[in-house]
Amino acid sequence: LDWEGLVRRRLAGLRLDAAEKEEVHRELAAHLEESYDRFRGEGLSEKDAFRDTMSQVKDWRYLREEIRFSRTKEKPVTLRTKRLWLPSLVTLLVSMVMLPILESLGLKAQFLFLKGPHDRTYVFTVYTVWLMMLPFVGALGAYLSRRAGGTHSAVIISGIFPALAFFIALLFVLPFMGFLEHGLEANARSVFETLTNEPFGRLGVVTGWVLAPGACLFIGVLVCLFILRQLTPRDIASR
Repeated sequence: LDWEGLVRRRLAGLRLDAAEKEEVHRELAAHLEESYDRFRGEGLSEKDAFRDTMSQVKDWRYLREEIRFSRTKEKPVTLRTKRLWLPSLVTLLVSMVMLPILESLGLKAQFLFLKGPHDRTYVFTVYTVWLMMLPFVGALGAYLSRRAGGTHSAVIISGIFPALAFFIALLFVLPFMGFLEHGLEANARSVFETLTNEPFGRLGVVTGWVLAPGACLFIGVLVCLFILRQLTPRDIASR
């Protein structure tokens, strides 16, 4: 088995100078070969020994970034920023910028009217086109985090961060909605109360700005992870 070639392919993109990179390849290849020989000595077949050897590394992208961190002494805060906060801010910015752009193109929100208790009509605002584009935004955030060596939790948070940000904003804003409505005219105040103060209205706000966007973003994250997993080299087939 060409263990160095295998390690070189799996750690492709490792950002170290040539000498350090070769040293890392040799050390890791020697460790894998030693493990493989040990498994073979225990009576495992070639296929099973190779599988158990490779299972020692759960995530090659994460290992690649950890090696770079240990060699360059990059600060953990910097790594967290690159793996979580920057991808999260990108997804939040893109999702927010998309709304005015779509409206300027004439793709405005749709309104759903639902009959509620006491013959009151509740209005739900739905940005259909925006929701349809959010899976791409979620996939973008997941890809950026994964590329930087982010863990699965960091990848998911980066992808669905806009929905989390909207939820946190609502937690702070909804309790103070009563103070905000005093300056509104009577008709506007009635609509404002319907959207924010009634339980049904609050559910509509949370659904329209947290649950539905979060689901769309999460779909994009799952698709991104699936594609990246399919693109991972299959060394068992290529060896």
